[in-house]
Amino acid sequence: MTPSKLEKYEALGNDFLILVDADGSQAVDADFVRRVCDRHRGVGADGLIRATPGNAGADLTFELWNADSGRAEMSGNGIRCMVRAAVEAGMVTGPEVIVNTDAGLKRVWVKDEGISVDMGPAVLGPERERTSHGWQQREVEMGNPHLVLLCPDPDEVHVADLGPQLEQLRPGGINVEFIAPGPGEDELRFRVWERGAGETQACGTGTCAAAAAAHAWGLVGKHVTVHNPGGDLEVEVGDDTVLLSGPAEHVATVVLAS
Repeated sequence: MTPSKLEKYEALGNDFLILVDADGSQAVDADFVRRVCDRHRGVGADGLIRATPGNAGADLTFELWNADSGRAEMSGNGIRCMVRAAVEAGMVTGPEVIVNTDAGLKRVWVKDEGISVDMGPAVLGPERERTSHGWQQREVEMGNPHLVLLCPDPDEVHVADLGPQLEQLRPGGINVEFIAPGPGEDELRFRVWERGAGETQACGTGTCAAAAAAHAWGLVGKHVTVHNPGGDLEVEVGDDTVLLSGPAEHVATVVLAS
């Protein structure tokens, strides 16, 4: 069955089309993803997420395609949007929802002030060689791959030029974050290039990777506010896991032309 209705959600401008597929009968292919995510000839979104019933102890199953139709393992903003959509559709009730993803089981909590998700551990890679004065870089695994670059000022970075080049450093692509401390204590300025989507207004896994790397560099404590271009996300960096919190809002119900 081809999907006929989608729910559009956004988390600080990081937007997703959610297919609430309560019986698991609706097929998604690459052409469909590219068509509906296209911002000029389709609905427009950074990616499409399919929500189906869970298994093996999970309440829901999360499947994510980037706007270019490539599969992605995980999205911190996307999973929060999907859980909100599933609650509104009556698939789950909350407040705690267990979600099966390609990056493993995730626990999500639906709250009045937003949605939090246990993102699992941030696995820090070794420091990469410094190529410019004032820059540092290291890879971080958040269930999907990230390259975090500490730079003097993210606002001065030509993300549209550097992002696509750095994305190709790993087969299958890597997400790239440009960060700097501030403006306050335990705060980060942040921009992101997402593989398969380009520069986005916010990125949940990227926010967690940035906070974990900055904490390892001694720039911030364990409770970090990350200033995404679209707004602020809160991160708690623990010894064994990272907790991400922020809003997830409904934008529209989309009925597709046959």
